[in-house]
Amino acid sequence: MRGLRPSAVLMALLCLPAASRALGTESAAALAGGARTECEAGRRAQERVARKEHFERGQQLAERAVALDEQNADAHFALFCNMGELMRLDGESVSSLLALHRLMGELDRALELNPGHTDALTAKGTLLLRLPRLLGGDAEKGEAMLRQVIQKDPNAFSSRLTLAKACEARGERDEAMAFATRALQIAREQGRADKVAEAQATLAELRTAR
Repeated sequence: MRGLRPSAVLMALLCLPAASRALGTESAAALAGGARTECEAGRRAQERVARKEHFERGQQLAERAVALDEQNADAHFALFCNMGELMRLDGESVSSLLALHRLMGELDRALELNPGHTDALTAKGTLLLRLPRLLGGDAEKGEAMLRQVIQKDPNAFSSRLTLAKACEARGERDEAMAFATRALQIAREQGRADKVAEAQATLAELRTAR
């Protein structure tokens, strides 16, 4: 401590507890937010290597967030987001039942902590629709969850596209078109070129099916 004035040393010591408390209260939330940012960046990236790097960084951040605050629903969802994208990086096929089990565990934990978490509800509903019953799929329950999401969030994009495809599959084409058209409108309002392209592709498929 030689060379420092006593007043400076005292000030530093007084600041340490406050700084530590600040880090403790914001670290888990900040890490979870960073993990979500990495997941979204990975989804937008064009090259596989870049996508993988984003998702791996996101998973690491989310795991640290969960370790710091296991009660943080956003942290569990961020972990699900990055793990899920890594699993489907080379396609939608499920390559590991163990990984799927952990993936669903993180998603279920997020919903247990926050039953109204719309992103988690969207993901769970989509998985229930897509997975075979042998792996826990339940199309009726999944669709109900997605309809719950769009009632809660008028700007829910992914839920509407998934519902559009589900409606089309059973011949309810008018409702399918309505869901997809609204999704396109939302994407344009948000200025998301990637979502606009996704919605337009879904609409093109629906029109071709007619």
